[in-house]
Amino acid sequence: MTAYWITVYKEISDEAKVAAYAALAGPALRAAGGTFLARGLPELTYEAGEKSRTVLIAFDSVETARAAHDGAAYQQALAALAGGAVRDLRIVPGV
Repeated sequence: MTAYWITVYKEISDEAKVAAYAALAGPALRAAGGTFLARGLPELTYEAGEKSRTVLIAFDSVETARAAHDGAAYQQALAALAGGAVRDLRIVPGV
C-alpha cells in the first residue's frame, strides 16, 4: 500500500543548512524509491492552515519510507540540517 511522507517546516532558522539538507535529501529519497509529489509554500490555506513550506513524497509502502528515513544517505542529509529548521515529519499510509 502506498505511503506518503509529509514534512511541514514550522520554522527555518538557517537557509544554508536547509539548502545543504535538500541537496542531499532529494537524491537520497529518490534513490530509496520516493517520488516527490509536491514541494513549496501553499497557494491556499483554510481553517487553521499555515503558510509553511511543505513536502509530499510517495513511497510504495510505510516500510519503504521508514527504510529511506533510517538509511545512511538520508541520515547524512539530516546531519547537514542539524538545527537549521523545526519540522513536523510524518509517514501516513494511503487508503
